[in-house]
Amino acid sequence: MADRYQQLVTSPLGRQVADVLSLPVPEPLRRYEPGQSLVEGLALVGEAKGGRLLPAALAVLEDAGADVRRTVDGSENPYGALVFDASGIDDSSRLRELYEFFHAAIRKSGPSARLLVLAGATDEGDTRRRTAQRAIEGFTRSLGKELRQGSTCNLVRIAEGAEDRAASTLAFLLSAKSAFVAGQVVTLRAGDEPLAEVEDATRPHAGRVALVTGAAQGIGASMAAVLARDGAHVICADIPAQGESLARVANHVGGSTLHLDVTAPSAPQTLVDHLRERHSQGIDVVVHNAGITRDKTLAGMDDARWDSVLDVNLSSQERLDEALLEADLLRPHGRIIGVSSIGGIAGNRGQTNYGASKAGVIGRVESLADEMADRRATINAVAPGFIETAMTARMPIGVREAGRRMSSLGQGGRPVDVAEAVSWLADARSGAVNGQVVRVCGQSLLGA
Repeated sequence: MADRYQQLVTSPLGRQVADVLSLPVPEPLRRYEPGQSLVEGLALVGEAKGGRLLPAALAVLEDAGADVRRTVDGSENPYGALVFDASGIDDSSRLRELYEFFHAAIRKSGPSARLLVLAGATDEGDTRRRTAQRAIEGFTRSLGKELRQGSTCNLVRIAEGAEDRAASTLAFLLSAKSAFVAGQVVTLRAGDEPLAEVEDATRPHAGRVALVTGAAQGIGASMAAVLARDGAHVICADIPAQGESLARVANHVGGSTLHLDVTAPSAPQTLVDHLRERHSQGIDVVVHNAGITRDKTLAGMDDARWDSVLDVNLSSQERLDEALLEADLLRPHGRIIGVSSIGGIAGNRGQTNYGASKAGVIGRVESLADEMADRRATINAVAPGFIETAMTARMPIGVREAGRRMSSLGQGGRPVDVAEAVSWLADARSGAVNGQVVRVCGQSLLGA
């Protein structure tokens, strides 16, 4: 559904009215299109003395052909990226180095600029270092809420030993693919998973097989399209009643269909049998997107509403994953990705069932991360905020407008925003991202 308010205040006349009345102006976001540059404009980089992470960022920027600058100069071209390595900050007094870098440059940042702070893990070093490194998180989240024109600010914590595994994450957060990912903290872990390489960075999933449940429409259909764009053969799964829509999606992305009710007792074996018959070498990516809502306050909620939401959104994931792992069908560099929600983080009135199920997805990600690392694989989740879908279009206008405006970006996201984050987490080169829940919410004020 079109955002009429955004259309109004970004029109020439509407912008004048918004300026006079001091109304918020949610700028159209720069989103990814094949062939576009990683950074639009100059890239300014800096580092605190003793930092160890800037080379990783420079490698990504230089590989992409970005015009990298080390100091603020007199150029009239705006900055499309501001990257600061704060890993060397080991005392609270040195946080001023972070302030000085961004204070001098932020006025020259352009529309949809990417501000990126690099830091160490908070469990490394002595008390003063840990204190200073933790303070960086508050700085980053707060700065993100001050930005305008569709710009974002995120923090990447890179543990010692994970420096050579940061490229896919840095490229994602610097690019237009992360348009609705704002105010996030992503931690990269060192691990034993062999470092993956891809022949074509624009098709990182080439030769891989991905499963997307709930793929017949909405966010699931967008996930299928983006994973296929990035080279994967996508198995589009959904309930038999969605067969016609599912076939359209699969045909559009060049994938295949699997009629699967994830709550059926036979579903785990049906999936295993399908993979053994059609993809005997196993599967690379599993995206648990199937989900439902059955809203009611707890006092008025019947058993069916509770049971159906918990079964579709959470328990089915447990059963399918257990079957896949027991059958040893998840290949090396395997990626399991759940779909949580800010409702599972902040809670929503009338959604005790939904909130419990989506918080449970987070619990699975956190509790299974070590086991998945032992398997040379990962498990992560995305947590969407307000995304423009057919479901949100049916909301009362007041609720819909509140959902759109209650974020740093002042607008709703699109299904493709969630799909881009899923494709990043699915990347074979993203092995350092494990046990993470990344919000795709435009830095929503809910649960912030």
